[in-house]
Amino acid sequence: MSAETLPFKAELKQLLHLIIHSLYSHKDVFLRELISNASDAIDRVRFQGLTNVELLEGDSAWKIKLIPNEKAGTLTISDNGIGMSRETIVEHLGTIARSGTREFLDALKNADAKERPELIGQFGVGFYASFMVADKVTVVSRMPGKPEDGVKWESTGAGEFSVEPFVKPTRGTDVILHLRGDCKEFLDPNRLLRLVKKYSDFVEHPIVMDVDNAGQRIEDTLNARKAIWLRDKNEITADEYEAFYKHLSHDMQGPLKTIHYKAEGQIEFKALLYVPAKRPFDLMWGDSAKGLHLYIQRVFILDDCEALLPRYLRFIRGVVDSPDLPLNVSREILQQSAPLEKIKTSLTNKVLSALDELKRNDFEKYVGFYHELGVFLKDGAYQDYANREKLADLLLFESTRTDAGKFTTFADYLDRMPGAQTDIYYLAGDTREVLEQSPLLERFKASAWEVLLLTDPADELVLESLRQYRGKPLRPVDKAGLDDADLEGKKKALQPLLDYIKATVSEIADARLTNRLKESAVCLVTPQETMSASMERLMQRLQRDRPTPASKRILEINPDHPLVQAMASWLDANKSDPRLERCVRLLYDQAVVLEGSKIKDPLAFAQRLNAMMLLEAEVRGQKSEVSSPTSDL
Repeated sequence: MSAETLPFKAELKQLLHLIIHSLYSHKDVFLRELISNASDAIDRVRFQGLTNVELLEGDSAWKIKLIPNEKAGTLTISDNGIGMSRETIVEHLGTIARSGTREFLDALKNADAKERPELIGQFGVGFYASFMVADKVTVVSRMPGKPEDGVKWESTGAGEFSVEPFVKPTRGTDVILHLRGDCKEFLDPNRLLRLVKKYSDFVEHPIVMDVDNAGQRIEDTLNARKAIWLRDKNEITADEYEAFYKHLSHDMQGPLKTIHYKAEGQIEFKALLYVPAKRPFDLMWGDSAKGLHLYIQRVFILDDCEALLPRYLRFIRGVVDSPDLPLNVSREILQQSAPLEKIKTSLTNKVLSALDELKRNDFEKYVGFYHELGVFLKDGAYQDYANREKLADLLLFESTRTDAGKFTTFADYLDRMPGAQTDIYYLAGDTREVLEQSPLLERFKASAWEVLLLTDPADELVLESLRQYRGKPLRPVDKAGLDDADLEGKKKALQPLLDYIKATVSEIADARLTNRLKESAVCLVTPQETMSASMERLMQRLQRDRPTPASKRILEINPDHPLVQAMASWLDANKSDPRLERCVRLLYDQAVVLEGSKIKDPLAFAQRLNAMMLLEAEVRGQKSEVSSPTSDL
C-alpha cells in the first residue's frame, strides 16, 4: 500500500500553527514530553504482558533510547513499548479528541510565550511539542505482531500528514525529529544528559544513549531511576520533590503542598501526593478522568486510577504503591476492591488533614488555594457524607464581619457568636454589594449578629445540605418564621391592612408582620419548603428553554414603620380610594427590588410611580398657593 496523505483536524491545525510560528523560551520541554509518552507506552505493554506474555515478543529489557545523529540533523526517541497500529496513529496524531479543545486553544493564544509549552504538556498533547524544535517529524511504530505490520507517519506540521505501511523488526515507537537549524543544540550528548536529569530523572525505565568511553561506544543510562515514593522522606530534598511533581503534572510551577507517607497495618502502601498551587488545565474545561498513578510492587498499573480518591479530590496528583494488591488486577476489579477502599479512606483523610493544616498555619496561602480549587471541596461537602464535618471545616465565606474579599470559617464564626445566639445565619445573593443593602440584615446589624454572605450559588446548595455545623443549625435569613414573637398585639390593629394587601397583590403567598425589620417598611421572604430567591434566579438563567416557574413569596411588613401605620389609617378612612391600591403595589415592587429580583411589569411600575409623584406634586402645589402672599390677587 502506498503512502496516503490526510489532513489534520481543524483544531490541530490551529495548535500546530501556534507552535511553529511562535518563539518559546522553554523549547527543551519537548524532550520531557516525548520521554513521558515513551514511558507510558512501556508501562502499557509491561502490564498487558502480565497476562499475555506473547505480547512481549521475548523483549522485556525496557528502555528509552536517545539517538542524536549530527550528520543527518536528527534526534530519535525510541522505545520498546506497546506501539501503534495505523488506525491508532491516525487517531492519536491527527486530531485532539477531547473536550475543551476550543478553550485550550484560546488559552494557548492568550498565554505568554513562556507558558505555552507548559500548557501543551498539561493538556495532554505533548507530542506536538516536537514541532517546537523540528521542521519535520517522522514516527515509525509497530504493535506486537509481525514486522510488516509497522506504520510510518510523517508531517511538517503544515496542515497534513502522510501515513504508509512500514517494516519494523521490533515492537515499539521511534519518534525522529528533523531538527531546525536553530535547534541543533539538542544533538549535543551533554545537553541531552542535562535535560534528562532536569526533567526525567525519576522515570522508572532506563533512558539510554550511546556515548564514547575510552574509544569505545557504550550504552549509558542517563537517569537515576529512583522510585522517589519508596525512599525515606528524610532523604529527599525539596528540589527532588518538586522535580518529581513537575514530571508527573507537567506543571512549571512547584506544588503548594507535598504529602509523603507510609501506611502500615491491615494493608500496606506508600503514597506521594501533591496539592497543586493552581487548578490543573485539564480540569478547567470539560471533565478530567485523571486520577493517581497506581503501582503494585513497583510495577506500573494505571495512570488514572480514579478509585484511589473521591472524585472531588481529582485535582490531587501523585503516586500510590501497594504490595497488597494482585499484579493482574483489572480496572473492574479495582472498583470493587476492599483493600483499595481502605487505601482510599486513608488517602482522603491525609489530604483533608493536610489542607486543614495549611489553613491553620498559613491562612493567606490557603485562601489562594481556595480561589483556585475550593469549588471541588464544595462538591465534597455536598456529596461526601462520611467526611462532611472535615470538609465543612475547610470552607471559606465572606460575612458581615469581614471586609470585601476577605474570608472567615465556620469555626471562627462560632468563636465570635454572642451567648444569646444559637444559630449560624447566612444570606445568598448575586453580589456582596446587593446583600449588604438587604433589609433582611437590619435586625442582625442592630444586634451585632454575624451573617455569612454567599455569592457563589454552590455555597447555598452546600449549606442547605449540611444543615448544621458542630450542632449549630445553619439558617437562611430570607426564610419565613425567623422570629415572629411579640406581634399579637400589633397584628390585631393591622389585620385589615394585611388582608387588603393579600387581596390586592396576587403574586404573594401571604402578608405577615415581622420584627426583623428596623428601617425598611417591607421585605420578601420564602416559605420554608421553597427555594430561595437567589437559587430561583439561578435556575431561571440555567433553564431558559423550560424556565423554573416563579414561586410565591411572603411579604413581611414592619408594623412600626410610619408608612405602614399611615396606610392602615388611610385604609380605615377610605377603603375605596384607588390610590391606596397603587401604594400597596408600589410597596410590593419595592420589596422585589430590594430582594435583588426583577419587577415583572416595569411599565406598570413606572405608571404607578408617576401617578404617585404627580399626586405629590399637586399636593405641594396646593400648599404653595395657600401660603403665597399673592394668592388672592
